[in-house]
Amino acid sequence: MADTTVKIDCETRDRLAAVAAAHGKSLRAYLAELAIEQENQLALGMATAAFREAVGQPGIAEAFDREFGGPPSATGANRAA
Repeated sequence: MADTTVKIDCETRDRLAAVAAAHGKSLRAYLAELAIEQENQLALGMATAAFREAVGQPGIAEAFDREFGGPPSATGANRAA
């Protein structure tokens, strides 16, 4: 993987380096992990929005309940044995 340079102010660099050190990581490793986590959060947000839109359509929740037996009960009685 090729390297690049990102210009940020010294205070921000120092803060990020301190957070990385608190996690026992180099700044480089911490930023790489942070980028992946943020990508995952964005994807999860988009998937959540799509799910909410889909289940908000008339009849979808009822069709799901018919197909899969409804949501699990608080006691877990609907779980397959």
